[in-house]
Amino acid sequence: MPCSTLRFLLLTFLFTSLLLTDCSPQRPPSTPSAVNLTPFLTSTGSPSQTPDILVVAETALPTPTPFTYTIQQGDTISSIALEFGVSIDDLQAANPEISPNAMSVGLVIKIPSQPENRSGEPTPTAVPFTIQQIECYPTADRGLWCFVLAHNDFSEFMENVSAQVTLVDAEGATLASQTALLPLNILPPNASLPLTVFFPREIPFGAKPHVQVLKAIRLLPDDERYLPATTNNTLLQVNADGRSARVNGQVLLPSEAKAASQVWVTGTAYDKAGRVVGVRKWESNTGLSPGKSLPFEFMVFSLGGRIERVEFAVEARP
Repeated sequence: MPCSTLRFLLLTFLFTSLLLTDCSPQRPPSTPSAVNLTPFLTSTGSPSQTPDILVVAETALPTPTPFTYTIQQGDTISSIALEFGVSIDDLQAANPEISPNAMSVGLVIKIPSQPENRSGEPTPTAVPFTIQQIECYPTADRGLWCFVLAHNDFSEFMENVSAQVTLVDAEGATLASQTALLPLNILPPNASLPLTVFFPREIPFGAKPHVQVLKAIRLLPDDERYLPATTNNTLLQVNADGRSARVNGQVLLPSEAKAASQVWVTGTAYDKAGRVVGVRKWESNTGLSPGKSLPFEFMVFSLGGRIERVEFAVEARP
């Protein structure tokens, strides 16, 4: 076959193939397969949104007036509870630093009840406190940490500060309710500390927290159960990811104070927007002499955004 004839047939075949391709029906785009999306429970809104989910009692609910009792030979946690007509749980909650199995004679404890005041001394009264914000953060197992930032507007210390945190669904039905407590026994004057509570059960997506003030006791001046300790030379080192920070500093005790047998320091972590994102408690039983200092160092972790600052509070007991 001549070359010119072969070249003509080849061109004709290519042209016909192009026409068939352009005229063939187009396939519809494929439909993507369905993917199950797992919703992630986010924290509550910024502090400016808090009033929408916050319920605060104008005055503290009626609470028993506590007084002290000195442990005698043969006393047990159950016998003391029975004598004063209080539950063992309430007695332990009023004295979280006391081990029920290691109560020594002469130890002074608080009785959270309203029996006859055998000491004959004036007793503190319940007072309200201010709730500044509430922030909640989920855990991997769908538990929930909630931080209720409480502020002491008085010039005296407060103790036994507590609030009730109730989680509700979109219809307002109660999902869970627990009492939030301070990491320390006291709330310093003109200062803020977060009440903390953890909900271990699976929390549905979209749950919202409501909080109600329960009680706070305004301490009498010169309460001998607490020493005038302060923190000094505090240093904050935030990790590169902003989710953790190392803090250190010193606890100082004035020379005119009594010696401390127990010391606690808390570090409250805040993000750039001023939201509480974490809290950590450090404790020492080594003792602290008057006029001396005690170094502390610990890590604090964020459950929310990047740590911007850490605020400290200290408690020392004789």
